[in-house]
Amino acid sequence: MAKKKAAQATTIHAIKGFDANLQCRGFQFAVGETFAHKGEVRACHGGFHAITNDAHPLSVFDYYPPAGSRFCRVELSGATHSDDGVKVAGEILKVGQEIGLRELTLEAVQWVMDRAKPEGPVATSDNGLATASGDQGAATASGDQGAATASGDQGAATASGTQGAATASGYQGAATASGYAGKARGKEGNALFLVHRDDSYKITKAWAGIVGENGVKADTWYSLNAVGKIEEAA
Repeated sequence: MAKKKAAQATTIHAIKGFDANLQCRGFQFAVGETFAHKGEVRACHGGFHAITNDAHPLSVFDYYPPAGSRFCRVELSGATHSDDGVKVAGEILKVGQEIGLRELTLEAVQWVMDRAKPEGPVATSDNGLATASGDQGAATASGDQGAATASGDQGAATASGTQGAATASGYQGAATASGYAGKARGKEGNALFLVHRDDSYKITKAWAGIVGENGVKADTWYSLNAVGKIEEAA
């Protein structure tokens, strides 16, 4: 009789939040180390918890706010459990690279764009306007002087054309201006990502921040200058 093949262990790639000391509920973690949980593994009850890569990256803010927190890529293995497909508990956790707001913002935009329907909220012509108002919607304006607005929860607005403008007004929204002379604005708590390009359109500086922190005002247009500093834009 043929022997049954042993079940292969499943590894879940995820993002985990910590406090400023890289602790979670008093447990001390360290980048590059692996930790094992003893006892029940069940979401919200026992085990090491993280946000699976299949979920919206900014979902991690539901448990650890952007200000004063730290975030790392992690791998969960051994026994695992999730009851909502977002937060997962694991028996074994390996702490990988620490990431910042810039990486989270870019991944949030990419997550939404990968799931966006290619109809409605996309403007490719010059002076075009793209608007997404549903939850986790995505608005993209790639034409010159285009405008992209995402007003739904966890929405992402991206303006990549020359002098494009991106606005995020929903809860946990992200606005990205990556084109030449682009600008972005958002509501309190939204994430902004700006780049500066030189005359050859090469990216020379990048900046990410949260509206309401470090002097960044809500509902105010910002652009990034040649020295990497944000400044209010008309």
